[in-house]
Amino acid sequence: MDLTLFTDVEIIFGLSILILLLFHKVRLSPILGFLVTGIVAGPYVLGIIREVEQVEVLSEIGIILLLFTIGVEMSIKELWDIKRFVLVGGGLQVAITTVLVYYISLYIGSSPNTALFLGFLVSLSSTAIVLKLFQEKGETYTTYGKISLGVLIFQDIVIVPMILLTPILAGVPSTSGDSSVTFLLKGLGIMLFVIINARWVMPALLFRITKTKSRELFLLTIIFTVFGTAWLTSRAGLSLALGAFLAGLIISESEYSHQAVGNMMPFKDVFISFFFVSIGMLMNVSFFLENVMILLALAALVIIVKSMAAGLVTFILGYPLRTTIITGLTLAQVGEFSFVLSNFGMSYGLLDEGLYQSFLSVSILTMAATPFVMNFSHKFSRKVLNMTKNPILINGLYAKSMGIYSADEMPGDENKEMHDHLIIVGYGFNGKTVSNAAKTAGISYVIIETNPETVRNERKKGERIYYGDATHEVVLDSANIKSARVLVVGISDFIATRAITDIARRMNPKIYIIARTRYMREVKTLSQLGADEVIPEEYETSVEIFSRLLKKYLVSDEKIHAFTKEIRANGYSMLRRHSIDAKKDTFSLKDELPGLDVTSFKIEEGSSIHGSTLKDIDLRNIHGTTVLAIRRGEQIIENPTGNTQLLSGDMLTVLGKPEKLCQLRNFLEADFSGILSENCPYEEA
Repeated sequence: MDLTLFTDVEIIFGLSILILLLFHKVRLSPILGFLVTGIVAGPYVLGIIREVEQVEVLSEIGIILLLFTIGVEMSIKELWDIKRFVLVGGGLQVAITTVLVYYISLYIGSSPNTALFLGFLVSLSSTAIVLKLFQEKGETYTTYGKISLGVLIFQDIVIVPMILLTPILAGVPSTSGDSSVTFLLKGLGIMLFVIINARWVMPALLFRITKTKSRELFLLTIIFTVFGTAWLTSRAGLSLALGAFLAGLIISESEYSHQAVGNMMPFKDVFISFFFVSIGMLMNVSFFLENVMILLALAALVIIVKSMAAGLVTFILGYPLRTTIITGLTLAQVGEFSFVLSNFGMSYGLLDEGLYQSFLSVSILTMAATPFVMNFSHKFSRKVLNMTKNPILINGLYAKSMGIYSADEMPGDENKEMHDHLIIVGYGFNGKTVSNAAKTAGISYVIIETNPETVRNERKKGERIYYGDATHEVVLDSANIKSARVLVVGISDFIATRAITDIARRMNPKIYIIARTRYMREVKTLSQLGADEVIPEEYETSVEIFSRLLKKYLVSDEKIHAFTKEIRANGYSMLRRHSIDAKKDTFSLKDELPGLDVTSFKIEEGSSIHGSTLKDIDLRNIHGTTVLAIRRGEQIIENPTGNTQLLSGDMLTVLGKPEKLCQLRNFLEADFSGILSENCPYEEA
């Protein structure tokens, strides 16, 4: 048995552990640690990894699983919502970047065909790195997160025509037999396949699978779906990663998506590490050290060019300066699919060995810099905003036509200065709910939103919504924050939420600030910045679960309400304690209904009471028990009457004293088996 690959995997894991521990101590990104692991273990340094190609195969699996988890966390509806980012944003980003790199390459002496090919290579960004960092930081659903995702999806698709154009650029006839019409038909067929499977096939299949209660069968079904869809898209000429993303979309439409992610997450984390390690292995350290200054300058130039291109596209889409800067810097690295495309360039002679190694070194440098650049983007955007006074730059290209800069610019009756009003930042689900409540209660309010399409559509409906980035004082001032009573921040971007809270508190010390956040860890930070109330989704979910749990144990609504009120009043600290005062805060059925208990009985096949009504068997008088509910398959019969008929397979939920319930169980078991159970271990009260 050849243990070479097994040995290489062990070496990678062992070396990764040491390097990641070191990087953790100095607070560097794990991604950078995996890249360094690949460089050290690769053929150009220690040379201890011999099966480089096999490691690259494992890295492909990591990319597939990463894109699958991203797809599961979205839905077809959410993907349709970002179609503008995919088609317009992605198309413009690739086109602008390619043109800029083309002219720069011509200037430094490349041939026109090689220059265009280099434009293709540099235009692609790293889906694996960007989405992993977004996941780690909880920024996937921010505005810049959605724009970046849309652009990355387009890049994963456009790699196919780039590959088809590569032999043409090299002067070699394309070997592909697919015409553009055939390619388009394949793409439409795959989309139809995804929709049909997401709506009908997969929910029904997973329902059947979960009924078996077999974890192994469920896991195999998910793996088959992921790799099967990836294989299908690959056969159609698209990327494996795009197929994995589509597989995630298929699963996301079922109620089993969270279980699927939970099962696949450990595999994803392991295999994605191989991707970063394999990238590090490609780097020729000797070549890098010989040309270090030139390569560093080229890497900086790539980051600047890509940031400008992606930022310009975001600005053209109509988003404010802060979103423009963050999105631009987020997409500033060279992507993993560029390595795939570069291999085609080498084989067709568009790249020589020196240019290929230069490209690899620059690409790895931009990847390694990505965690730092993304962290820097937020600080940099704040500094730029503080120095900027131009309202179009602050709010975006369409701000003047869609929003306001000061109260006196409001059209019609809106030019009246507002007082004692409500300001709502963000018009997602939370913003809509709050605005509807305010409208019903007759409360004057104004909405600030950064999505130009949302603003345009809602203004047509008569909604009092304005376009702008609330992280800037000019925008909050235009909403008359100094005379407002309440500010509700309901956006997903926790960094922007911090900035808005801080600025609003400084501009109006008396305003009451309610901030929504996804994570409990943000409660303390937002409170320190000036938020009066912070609503964390994590713990609100926990409160709701616990409330429903207490209802199942027949706790009164009054006590449940008192309990949840106290949790919120104490800043959720009760849920973080290891224990709760039993006398004050815990509930039990014995306290609520002393001397009574609730249990369930199943009417087995062949039981004599099959077909009888509750009135016929008279459980209340004969056995001293009461049937509270009957579960019949998926149906729940609440408060059944005396005329309710009992059928085999029914599950009865019965209330009574413990000894009466025991006697009833003996009666039902004897009726079914003809054998009396032992006497009940209870004494009559």
